[in-house]
Amino acid sequence: MKLSILMPVYNEEATLASAVSRVLAVGYPCDLELVVVDDGSSDASPKILAGFEDPRVSVHTHPRNAGKGAAIDTAVRVATGDYVIMCDADLEYAPEEIPSLLAPVLSGDATVVYGSRSFGSHNAYSYLYVLGNRGVTLAANVLFNVYISDLETCFKLLPTQLWRDLDVRSRGFGMEAEVTGKLLRRGIRPYEVPISYRARSREEGKKLTWRDGVEAIAILLRERVRQAA
Repeated sequence: MKLSILMPVYNEEATLASAVSRVLAVGYPCDLELVVVDDGSSDASPKILAGFEDPRVSVHTHPRNAGKGAAIDTAVRVATGDYVIMCDADLEYAPEEIPSLLAPVLSGDATVVYGSRSFGSHNAYSYLYVLGNRGVTLAANVLFNVYISDLETCFKLLPTQLWRDLDVRSRGFGMEAEVTGKLLRRGIRPYEVPISYRARSREEGKKLTWRDGVEAIAILLRERVRQAA
């Protein structure tokens, strides 16, 4: 088995070098490649990426910012692994925990695995952010009559071909809801494992807004209607 870790990058000079180094330093139970997509960064991110010569790292560039969904779409298209998982460059998620998502797959207990976050005072920068995340997840559970605990998690581990078959069209953060909605529409319920989380503040570069939550619910409604059609 080979794992492709997909890392979208947009102006992440503060954490990018550490993020790449930490991803590569993890002891994975399988072969690894790191597919980085620089989504039109205007800071030092391109220069930082040019400094990595590890053969496991491939870097792809968008001439201008197109959104997280667009960056992941590019990464999935060029990935050569059997499985893919996203890992943002902002270090809100710990790369060291990726093997815990691989464990249910390697044991034959799961095909799709989500890393589920719990929120507390130490890792949630905003009550409104947590409320929005729970609201979107609740919408998915009600619409599809399932129970998942964290729809918006970045750590989504899927077979590469399955991700490609989902044909995700959202170019921005809505891709998180679209992936989950399309999985649930197919009757695929993610296996969840607990993970840690360190949320960034707006000042540190947090990019999600309330508009992304509204878009996510609209996408879930669209996928539910398609199921009934």
